[in-house]
Amino acid sequence: MEPLEIAQQVLDAQPFSKHLGTQVTRFDTELSELVLDVRPEHKQQNGFVHGGVLSYLADNTLTFAGGTVLGTNVLTSEFKINYVRPGIGQRLIARATPIYNGKRQAVCECRVYVVNDGEEKLCAVAQGTIVNLDA
Repeated sequence: MEPLEIAQQVLDAQPFSKHLGTQVTRFDTELSELVLDVRPEHKQQNGFVHGGVLSYLADNTLTFAGGTVLGTNVLTSEFKINYVRPGIGQRLIARATPIYNGKRQAVCECRVYVVNDGEEKLCAVAQGTIVNLDA
């Protein structure tokens, strides 16, 4: 089985991710990419994608990026997010890369883009520490 197929199986095993409809579109040591089509229930009262949805997507993508260098038994130790633009559009794309890794942890960066009428715009930036539970 290909790494991308394995990554999608891992994502599908997460009930919350399955509920939201998240998909893995890239999974390798250079980049992990998750996408989510925006639905009305993902929005807050002003019509923007809720910050919790953006945060979830960043967190999960950071963890997948960490998993590319640490193995599959990983979770987020900590992360921070900066919201830079309201999420107004039809799709979210989160792209994360490991920027440092040791045996037990990896520090990863993520950028979340909102796609509106085919144009990607940055809406959030996150950084997190991913830990290997087996180490």
